[in-house]
Amino acid sequence: MYKIIIKPVFFLFQPETIHHIVFKFIKIFSAIPGVSQLIRMVYVVNDNRLKVKLLGLEFPNPVGLAAGFDKDAKLYDELGNYGFGFIEIGTLTPKAQPGNERPRMFRLPEDEALINRMGFNNGGVAAAVERLKKRKTKIIIGGNIGKNKITPNEEAESDYEKCFEALFDHVDYFAVNVSSPNTPNLRALQDKEPLTKLLTRIKNLNSQKSNPKPILLKIAPDLSNDQLDDIIDIVKETKIDGIIATNTTISRDDLQTPASKLQTIGAGGLSGKPLTKRSTEVVRYLSTKSNKAFPIIAVGGIHTAEDAIEKLKAGASLVQIYTGFIYEGPGIAKRINKKLLKAL
Repeated sequence: MYKIIIKPVFFLFQPETIHHIVFKFIKIFSAIPGVSQLIRMVYVVNDNRLKVKLLGLEFPNPVGLAAGFDKDAKLYDELGNYGFGFIEIGTLTPKAQPGNERPRMFRLPEDEALINRMGFNNGGVAAAVERLKKRKTKIIIGGNIGKNKITPNEEAESDYEKCFEALFDHVDYFAVNVSSPNTPNLRALQDKEPLTKLLTRIKNLNSQKSNPKPILLKIAPDLSNDQLDDIIDIVKETKIDGIIATNTTISRDDLQTPASKLQTIGAGGLSGKPLTKRSTEVVRYLSTKSNKAFPIIAVGGIHTAEDAIEKLKAGASLVQIYTGFIYEGPGIAKRINKKLLKAL
């Protein structure tokens, strides 16, 4: 029903507009007594065989919702009702910022993809913390953190530190985002020296806590093998807990969408099916080259159960959905989990 009726209606609206409309609808609908329980009955697959013990946490299943969908931690409890094993909020920055000018999200239906240049639009970490204090469920929550657009890279560590400290008591793990293509010069922080310095600082802050939280690094799919080798060395040197692979790509190779449309859309990160192969390649390379030295959360182009299984076989321990949720509908986590059970 989603693909035949609901998605065509949704796609009549601008992507960002319908996103906010759906958020409000889910929030209001889920507040009706008994509705959340009904949604869970429809979409949640409860089976101990799906549980994943990783990073000192127990995930009820390996299928998560990637950062970017619930940027401001406004809907994490409700989204958990749709069968996800964990929700990653953010990217959050120390100060609220509007992000880039609209329009800044575009659909590529021919490729089952999205291009976005949101630019870390969010209400700031303090506002998100106030909402996280009202958590009603036990859903595992990751905190994806970044820097403000106006903060120069030389001072970026301070922004990440502020987000880390503010979120520490309210999330279950951290994702350090240095790989979005939509904040000027952010990806320069993926270079070996600044990245080692940043992660060492966050790791040191974490080690001072009585209950340290897992720290993962989210990387771009556009890194070369030499750069991925650097990432492996950095993980080993800084002793962070794992990698999230991958963010969106700046590549436009092999798309079905007409070049004229792509030119009109302009810059931004591409997500969805065109990213499936490259994301899997990165996961496999990191896992193989490191001899599975650290956990990997795979994200990028997961639209089907087969896509998720391919990522897990490539070396991932968990997977995350974003664009697949939009194109495939609210049953995607359930379908993946059901297929995983059959594959056991």
